[in-house]
Amino acid sequence: MVKLRIDDTDVEVEAGSSVLQACEKAGREIPHFCYHERLSVAGNCRMCLVEIEKAPKPIASCAYPVAEGMVVRTDTQVVRQARRGVMEFLLINHPLDCPICDQGGQCDLQDQSYAYGMDHSRYAENKRAVKDKYLGPLVKTVMTRCIQCTRCIRFATEIAGVPELGATARGENMEVGTYVEHALTSELSGNMIDICPVGALTNKPGAFVARPWELKHTESVDALDAVGTPIRVDVRGLEVLQILPGVNDEINDEWLGDKSRFSVDGLKRRRLDRPWVRQDGKLRPASWQEAFNAIAARLGGVPAARIGAVAGDLCDGESMMALKDLMAAFGSSNLDCRQDGAKLDASRRDFYLFNSTIAGLDVADAILLVGTNPRREAPILNARIRKRWLATSGRLPIGIIGSATDLTYKAENLGANAGLLASLGERAPDFFSRMQDAERPMVVVGQSALARDDGNSVLADAWDLAKTIGALQDEWHGFNVLHTAASRVCALDLGFMPGPGAIDFDAMVDGGVDLLWLLGADEFDTRRIGPHTFVVYQGHHGDKGAARADVVLPGAAYTEKDGTYVNMEGRVQHGYRALFAPGEAREDWRIIRAFSSVAGRPLPYDDIDGVRARMAAVNPVLGRTGLQRFGCSDLSGPCPQLGREHATDSQIGELVADYYLTNPISRASPTMAECSRIAPAALAQPALPIAAE
Repeated sequence: MVKLRIDDTDVEVEAGSSVLQACEKAGREIPHFCYHERLSVAGNCRMCLVEIEKAPKPIASCAYPVAEGMVVRTDTQVVRQARRGVMEFLLINHPLDCPICDQGGQCDLQDQSYAYGMDHSRYAENKRAVKDKYLGPLVKTVMTRCIQCTRCIRFATEIAGVPELGATARGENMEVGTYVEHALTSELSGNMIDICPVGALTNKPGAFVARPWELKHTESVDALDAVGTPIRVDVRGLEVLQILPGVNDEINDEWLGDKSRFSVDGLKRRRLDRPWVRQDGKLRPASWQEAFNAIAARLGGVPAARIGAVAGDLCDGESMMALKDLMAAFGSSNLDCRQDGAKLDASRRDFYLFNSTIAGLDVADAILLVGTNPRREAPILNARIRKRWLATSGRLPIGIIGSATDLTYKAENLGANAGLLASLGERAPDFFSRMQDAERPMVVVGQSALARDDGNSVLADAWDLAKTIGALQDEWHGFNVLHTAASRVCALDLGFMPGPGAIDFDAMVDGGVDLLWLLGADEFDTRRIGPHTFVVYQGHHGDKGAARADVVLPGAAYTEKDGTYVNMEGRVQHGYRALFAPGEAREDWRIIRAFSSVAGRPLPYDDIDGVRARMAAVNPVLGRTGLQRFGCSDLSGPCPQLGREHATDSQIGELVADYYLTNPISRASPTMAECSRIAPAALAQPALPIAAE
């Protein structure tokens, strides 16, 4: 630790800290533009100047390390004059278009110009004009506003791992842009909008739509992947206008994937806002009572063994709990949450969680990815892996069993055969020995590896490999399952799986039931459902499931209801309603509760607290929010019925073919459709070499 004096305050900070970090710890606010705590230091805006005793001139506090006994002054006449000079230079070429700038009201340059700017300019020359750059359908550019802080360049290179942005020329002619004009190919490009301190980079789909002070903010949780990223939903009237990331160092740092950020226009398109009943082969609008009566009439003549329910990827815990209880009331245990057919063992949480936790990636020293492409399936988690790879200067051993792809960091492709898991020591001895030598190795199994006929064997082989390399320890749990569905872990916690003697998803869809209840289930080919199966679809978008349904019950999207979600690491989180669902749509658990009364089997709860109490009774984990990391105390593996059968030596495919179109909300979004359309062309651009910065 280093002791120094800042103004009249004595501060103790870690050795290697910058003067700016020490000032912030002392409670002194230091203005800055180029500095960002999660990016490398550039030191090129000079707004953070402070005085240091015995220094010949003011120094840039972001780039100057602390020293024992240092005396820092942050608010002297010299410092104030220096900052005013910097601000005056920044505003020489900056356009006076705050009234029409989307950054207005949330702009660092605006805020700091109030403190250090003047009410006039001493420069009469013409302002510099810069041509706007094309960065794709998500990020709008007004490059005349750019103050060349290089935050976007450093983010693209360091965090996103897609070094497509750079600066050309020097001095007054310097411009930031892509070297060859094309759309950005990163799944994290929207974060450049957040970190841009001026209006040079703004939200392109949301341009000129609203001002920050018009919006109502609601803290919630992202449901478009399984990471559980905290988000802020901004609403005006009856419309979600933007979604921004929250800050949680254990999950997302402060980043958000593009699909989660820009799918907001899909929340108002193709919505189900009234019940529908199929009559004479066509769906017609109906009242809630008509819809409930149609379902109850069909249920009356169906034996319990011929009733089934499937939970979709965006469902909250309350709706799945209510549906499970409804099926139990009718005597059915034909339940499933695995539309992709993944072979998961729900007997113990160890077998289906990301046990190392997302923050655990920061200390992992060897990683094996099996049948997963985290860049498409969980870009926030992929950025965390890259962060760890950079922290080891590119020496972190990362291996891939599955499809070869660019993950934004160097990884050794070991092959695509699932049989490698059982014979890794023989077929990849170098990587296997590095995994054995690691103190905290990780095995990460994706859904494409488990959604095979021999998925149970893949799961068991991956567990055995983790045990062999020493990844299962009392203080470290290195076996991990990477999920793609926000509802999956909560469904497994609730036991939304086939009961004893019951049938699974494939059997239900292929004619094993006479009545099939789809709770937001759209991620499968509905043509598999037989013509004589009565389908009840409950959801919020007119997607594949609604098109096949005999009765449609309009539900609420994740921004329109209070709900419980459990992310891939087992963290219990609560999302909150930002606005009401359109038309006659209602929260899903309320719909199921109302139907249970019409069917003569009322569920034993009437409010959300009652549902959550029931969830906690089913699994006590769901009664407490947050996360506690555990090691592995039980080394017995999953799927004991397999004996010693290993995965077949066949190739593992890729589950997520298109990152932008993975759920009903994103498929209804014109913005995501445009991203999907241009993605192949953008990815065809020549890639720059990956380096360990």
